[in-house]
Amino acid sequence: MKETDVGNAPVFVKVDEYKDVLDIVGLLKDKLQEAKGTLGKINDLKNQEDAELEAWSSTLNEIGKKVEYIDKALFEPESL
Repeated sequence: MKETDVGNAPVFVKVDEYKDVLDIVGLLKDKLQEAKGTLGKINDLKNQEDAELEAWSSTLNEIGKKVEYIDKALFEPESL
C-alpha cells in the first residue's frame, strides 16, 4: 500500500489501484489534448468559413450595385 496526503488526512491506496488511477489520469490527459487539437481545427475551419462568407457577401453587394446600375440604364436612361 502507498500513503498519499489529501488535505491533512493520509489516504491508503493499494499500489495496483494507484497504478490504475495513474493510467486513467494519463488517458484523460491524452484525450484532453486530443479534444483541444480537434477544437483548434474546428476553430480554424470556422475562421476560413467566416472569411469565405465575407467574400461572398462582398461579391453579392457588388453584383447588387451593378444590377441597380443596369436597371437604371434600361428604364431611366436620362438619369445617367
